[in-house]
Amino acid sequence: MGRCLLRAQFGKLIVLSLLVLLFGVFALVAGTPAADAPTGFSTPTLKQNPGSLSEGNGMPFDAGETLADVQAKFEEPEGLDDGLGPVYNAPSCVTCHQNPVTGGSSQVSVLRVGHRDRLGRFGNPVIKINNGQDSIVGRSLVNDRATCAEAQERVSDSENLRTFRMSPSLLGDGFVEAIDNQTLINIAIAQRLATRGRIAGEFIQVPLLEAPGKVRVGRFGWKDQHGSLLSFAADAYLNEEGITSRLLPTDLTSVCKTTADPEDERDGNGREDIDRFAQFMRATKAPPVDAAVAATADAQAGARLFAQIGCAHCHVASITTAPAGSVINGGQFTIPDALGNKTIHPYSDFLLHNVGTGDGIVQNGPADTAYKFRTAPLWGLRTRDRLMHDGLSLTRSEAILRHAGEATFVINNYRWLNSMQKNQLLQFLSSL
Repeated sequence: MGRCLLRAQFGKLIVLSLLVLLFGVFALVAGTPAADAPTGFSTPTLKQNPGSLSEGNGMPFDAGETLADVQAKFEEPEGLDDGLGPVYNAPSCVTCHQNPVTGGSSQVSVLRVGHRDRLGRFGNPVIKINNGQDSIVGRSLVNDRATCAEAQERVSDSENLRTFRMSPSLLGDGFVEAIDNQTLINIAIAQRLATRGRIAGEFIQVPLLEAPGKVRVGRFGWKDQHGSLLSFAADAYLNEEGITSRLLPTDLTSVCKTTADPEDERDGNGREDIDRFAQFMRATKAPPVDAAVAATADAQAGARLFAQIGCAHCHVASITTAPAGSVINGGQFTIPDALGNKTIHPYSDFLLHNVGTGDGIVQNGPADTAYKFRTAPLWGLRTRDRLMHDGLSLTRSEAILRHAGEATFVINNYRWLNSMQKNQLLQFLSSL
């Protein structure tokens, strides 16, 4: 019976692959075969001359800057005199994004809370600070640090939706940004057709901070809450470090605030730190596989099983970016040659799914996204020891078996595998 299930699922994967091929016409229209995106953990974290040994993906830089310059800014710690806080989680981007190199993931998590109202709708918390005299409202993030005791945030008993979110890797995200909206939409359509609706990835259109009034298919953050790296950078600068910019110019509280908004100052070329953060992320290579492990017979057998049992419906192995010269992000960014018409292997569809681990929190999406998360990209998986959105799964097998919801039939297929097959699949995951 288990083999019959695998054969049936393999047939559906063939259908899915054909549908994705039919929909993914961008490289063909451009008339140039897509090349694989460059890969490598090539942005080592250095104390002296930060960024000096780094290698990028060929992304061009503005205003005479180099990869070393923007990486140094990504790693630079902020202080009270720079506008850090009053509430924040870390003093620099690299604090949360460093494993195994600058821009990677980490064990650092952030706290999200909220509640449901009488109608069952999600509500953002009201976080009291300064002995109840002031409040921070309108967001689910609760900061772990403050620049003074009066500004420290604490969760009240009324906020009964609580979760931790792990810091994801940012490596290769320039290629993710360069994926055309329609490519992600087509993957969602193909999933529904191939699985008769059992797997139904949801794409959401989210606001672009750099292009007021414009939206784009979300792809960054656990809830797909951002569609561009500049929006993502501005959001993180404010919410994780407490520093305001031209895109988010108002601080979260005035309690113990000592600097004037916006705190991210423009240089002589009109660029801010958030521009450099975005440029650094766009310049990173995609995470590489462990070629030696991937070449083993067990890993290759595991890759076939990964597809056959249905994991590849959501953990899509290959996606091609839009052609170079495409204008995206509400007209604010043109895809360069370094990012355009490149095939990446993220093992993600960048869509939202209910796989039984949702936390009930809504961000930029509609109410039905409360219990959904973005499919975690599996590239670079071997560098992570805490898995799933909350980091509570410590082994790959635990993470697999924790899936439910839309993934139920896939996990049942996994359970039908014998011990050797399961070990082969896990060996494949060890190569990513």
